Amino acid sequence: MEDQPPRYSMLEAAGWSDDKWSQNGANVNDDGRIEVDLDSKVCRTVAKLLPISHGEQRPASVRDRTEPVSCDVQLNIVIQVVGSRGDVQPFIALGNELQLYGHRVRLATHPVFESFVLESGLEFYPIGGDPSELMAYMVKNPGLIPQMKSLRSGEIQRKRAMVAEMLQGCWGSCISDDPVSQVPFVADAIIANPPSFAHIHCAQALSIPLHLMFTMPWSSTQAFPHPLANLKYSTTEPKMANYISYGVVEWMTWQGLGDVINEWRSSLSLEPIPETEGPCLAETLKVPFTYCWSPSLMPKPSDWKSNIDVCGFFFRSLPDYTPPPDLDSFLQKGSPPVYIGFGSIVIEDPVAMTNMILQAVKSLGIRAIISRGWSNIGEAASDDQVFYLGDCPHEWLFQHVAAVIHHGGAGTTACGLRFGRTTTIIPFFGDQLFWGNLVASCGLGPRPIPYRSLTSQNLAEAIQFCLRPEAQSAAHDISSRMSHENGVAAAVASFHCHLPVDDMRCNALPSKPAVWKLKKSSKPPIYLSKIAAEVLINHHRLKQSDLQPYLVNQIFIQNRRWDPITGTASSLIGTSTDMLKATGDIVYKPYQEFRRVPNGQSEPAVPSPSGSRAPSIASSTDASSLPGSGAKKSSKLRTTGVAMEGSAKSFGKVVGYWYKGMLIDMPLAVSEGLRAVPQLYGDEVRDHGTIRDWKSGATFAGNNFVHGMADGFSGIFTQPYKGGQEEGAKGVMKGLAKGTLGVTTKVSSAALGLVAYPAHGMMKSLYTATHSKTRKQVFQARIQEGRYLAEHSANGRKDYQQIIRNFEAVYRNNVDSVYP
Repeated sequence: MEDQPPRYSMLEAAGWSDDKWSQNGANVNDDGRIEVDLDSKVCRTVAKLLPISHGEQRPASVRDRTEPVSCDVQLNIVIQVVGSRGDVQPFIALGNELQLYGHRVRLATHPVFESFVLESGLEFYPIGGDPSELMAYMVKNPGLIPQMKSLRSGEIQRKRAMVAEMLQGCWGSCISDDPVSQVPFVADAIIANPPSFAHIHCAQALSIPLHLMFTMPWSSTQAFPHPLANLKYSTTEPKMANYISYGVVEWMTWQGLGDVINEWRSSLSLEPIPETEGPCLAETLKVPFTYCWSPSLMPKPSDWKSNIDVCGFFFRSLPDYTPPPDLDSFLQKGSPPVYIGFGSIVIEDPVAMTNMILQAVKSLGIRAIISRGWSNIGEAASDDQVFYLGDCPHEWLFQHVAAVIHHGGAGTTACGLRFGRTTTIIPFFGDQLFWGNLVASCGLGPRPIPYRSLTSQNLAEAIQFCLRPEAQSAAHDISSRMSHENGVAAAVASFHCHLPVDDMRCNALPSKPAVWKLKKSSKPPIYLSKIAAEVLINHHRLKQSDLQPYLVNQIFIQNRRWDPITGTASSLIGTSTDMLKATGDIVYKPYQEFRRVPNGQSEPAVPSPSGSRAPSIASSTDASSLPGSGAKKSSKLRTTGVAMEGSAKSFGKVVGYWYKGMLIDMPLAVSEGLRAVPQLYGDEVRDHGTIRDWKSGATFAGNNFVHGMADGFSGIFTQPYKGGQEEGAKGVMKGLAKGTLGVTTKVSSAALGLVAYPAHGMMKSLYTATHSKTRKQVFQARIQEGRYLAEHSANGRKDYQQIIRNFEAVYRNNVDSVYP
């Protein structure tokens, strides 16, 4: 992928330039937290694009889901995780729990964690990326979003290239063979943490279920602000300010990575995501979300809907650990020490940090265990007061300390609270300040001390706070409440609960997930698993041509419109942006080709027979007679040809974008905008389904025309009547205005939609027909896995006979499912 800077047009058009960033809505502080001015024009504009949800009143926790939820379909599950060891470890516990249900679990993360994952009994797939480099970068540029001036630096470009590498790696984790055993694998479901970024797109390409899980709030709520946002407002209601902060942070993140994601999506044969839809995809699509923190520490907000659960911290089984003699001796010699460590954080000056810690410890006269971590803190030898620790499981160590001082990673925080240890958090970036404030608000430790504000004095004061009896009592109380929770079991129950299990079941082998659908079967359709289809093909009950992919969880990303004015404007902006980019490529593509090959050469010139350069007399000789000169000329011609071809294609795109924008996108935007107007005054907008192809486009247009005409003209009478019933004469006048506006917008949308919706459907069909590479790739991967499963079936002929018998019964009796 060509390394290009991100597009800044939307930000800069809204006033988010280098010089005016803070004055126009958002400022990224040195500690990575985002100052969000909700009274600014930018943030008010973003707020209008966010759907306001009042949620459903449900219990704050999911303790009712700690009981096992039935799931007898054995799936291939890939868990995609980007982050540090502390981010990966909870998902190992989750993966092990999923294995108890017969699922095949693959954990896809950074290569450095390969042995860590494999030792746990899970399959591993490397997605690329270097977490130590990411951690070092995050310490220098805290938070998810760097300052605008940093986006144009070389370091940011390297991080964007790393994201592109991890996106591709995540896709490979869904369909590639096991790197060690070479056993085929195609995912039937995806679990991911949000920073992996690839999750929704991989699920869309495969049409399989997706479930997000994370350690910090990532879903909009009025209960508290986004963990990365510092809010500033005067006219905005506090609860609404909290809600809007999530959208603002998501929009800023998308500005830095949206173009990388869309370029990668094109390699998956997926359409680009509109800039207005990319930031809030998970919420728009209502993706199931599980948060792995204790509901005793922070209950589920009342405005989170039923697709969101708070399950409890993910803890792995206590390790069977025997401490080395020197550590065991240190612990036995005196009072319980204080643990101080920063895990995978890469500190810029570890020597200065070591000296600061030692001053605090010696000033209090306490004993301490200092974890060296990735920064290799402490080069001196251990003594009776300070012990320098290498690798040691927190689950064992924290049972033997008096308090824990750490960076605020969710896993380390959870482990400390699990064993009733008071906690001081020294946040560096990300959600660490959030956890620090939460711990402090519960009385479990002092207020967090940001890394750049840390001194030996305030560190000593924080340790003293942690050793107070009242703080230790509060820590023991939260530990007692957490002991009744089983976060991993609850999360697995949540995952199973949100799966469409009955829709995923194979008709011929009910314990396996269906991935195929028979093309010519009577209703109801017949669905088959990978192994069932292969067995039936091998026994001449079916041919491969009888199969078509079964899309168990189709994901459609639509460009929503709110009214005809903004709809038309955004359509024009989108078309203009595409045309400008294509116009620039008319010049840039040839330049890119010539830059790729210095001097226009695509291959080295053929050397002379002597292996040296031709003598100087060649200058007076016909160049075409020299050895290799013909190859040089041919090479230049080829390069020129490729450059001209790229320029011509770009010119063709300019024309194509204009026709598509004027004849399809704009009429569609106006029609959708008109159709959406009634919801602005509280009227219901009918859902006519999703346009997937030309057939659904025609059906959508027909339904929209019939209902639009009927609702539009009937509204002239029903709206005044309804208003009169509610507000008397005043309501009649309001209803008359609504009815008049309704007949204008609904009838106009109905008429214009007769052209716009079928045209949009035809474009969808054309795109699908011309972008089939990924579908073919997935088709072949599933065929390959089916062959492997058939050849290595544990029960061999017995399984084959059961599959054939059940299939014939289903096919003959036309029943939905057969169970042995």
